[in-house]
Amino acid sequence: MSRPTKRNLIATLIIIVGLAGSVLGWTYVPIILLPLIPIAAFFGVAVFFTLYPAAPALERAAFGRTAVGRPSAASRPALRLAGAAAAASPGPGPVRRPPARDTAPRPAPRASGRRSNGQAAMLPPDAVVALTEERQAAGVDEVLAALDRQLIGLIPVKSQFQQIASLLVVDRARRRFGLHAARPNLHMCFTGEPGTGKTTVALGMAELLYRLGYLDTPKIVHAMRDDLVGEYIGQTAPRTKYVLDRAMGGVLFIDEAYSLYRPDDPKDYGQECIDILLQVMENDRDKLVVVLAGYKDRMDVFFESNPGMSSRIAHHLDFAPYTLDELVAIGHKMLAEASYYLTDQAQATFRDQMATRMTQPRFANARSVRNDLERARIRHAHRLASDPAQTRSKDELMRLEPTDIQFT
Repeated sequence: MSRPTKRNLIATLIIIVGLAGSVLGWTYVPIILLPLIPIAAFFGVAVFFTLYPAAPALERAAFGRTAVGRPSAASRPALRLAGAAAAASPGPGPVRRPPARDTAPRPAPRASGRRSNGQAAMLPPDAVVALTEERQAAGVDEVLAALDRQLIGLIPVKSQFQQIASLLVVDRARRRFGLHAARPNLHMCFTGEPGTGKTTVALGMAELLYRLGYLDTPKIVHAMRDDLVGEYIGQTAPRTKYVLDRAMGGVLFIDEAYSLYRPDDPKDYGQECIDILLQVMENDRDKLVVVLAGYKDRMDVFFESNPGMSSRIAHHLDFAPYTLDELVAIGHKMLAEASYYLTDQAQATFRDQMATRMTQPRFANARSVRNDLERARIRHAHRLASDPAQTRSKDELMRLEPTDIQFT
């Protein structure tokens, strides 16, 4: 039996003997001497604990702790090996765990991405630089090629896109020689009818500016009037600032921007939104690019009413409506991406339908083509499913007939 166990057993026996003596003394001891028996018993226990204190070495060996409850030096290696050093030390103070280390391999920084990596190695004054290499290092050609694959036509818009890219690439090369100029104004206005590729070009522009170091992120925040302008006093400023905070570091794309200003409505709060936008576009133009989009004629009226906004827009890109041939090509591209194709008769029907669509109100160019082809897929599926007992080949699941293309 261990020493602590013997010590506790003896103390218990002393107490029991004292209690038993008190009971027996009630009968055989005068009443005046009766209180002396429990007092003597408890006094004996106190003397016993004083003469025979606990054995610290044995307790530490048994429990692996010091008197304040922290692991002893001898026990620490074992606890560390067990992975429980922090959890096994409930001392009076908070447990301090070592900071976790990330052992996962970190991705290498992109050679052409953020603002920080736009700072390429400095060159001596007598060096030369190849702009082709600068374009490749920034991935400009990748962005242009992807944009060309996604959009059919829009030659003027793509040309302006390339011009802006060339300006930014040259600025990148100039910085390598220590030639610093003011950051170019990158706020833009996209005018044109719906479905002419404005959002797609904005996405490409955001990616380009990000790769060249002019943006912290390639994200685009899409907003309209309801996201920015409130209906009551005090709502507009918080809404506008919230959207600006979300877009900070990237691109804020405001569709139907002309709707922000309604001069015929005296209770309209759009001017408050415009004032906030003007301030941010000027003071934070190195952190945010604003793209205003809408119909050309309505945007012209908007700029005439807000000359401060017009002066802050450096690049105007006009998206012309698609021609009939371009709309047909867009339709074939969409079908190919979805693993469908048109028969010869269906191609002729599709072309006729597009010619009719272009003359109808609310025609939305490529957007209308996509919607019409979605309806064609529904008709195709319904035609095949009308006879569920008949088996279908792969070609039948891909082939669209004139009846499927009949939109009107």
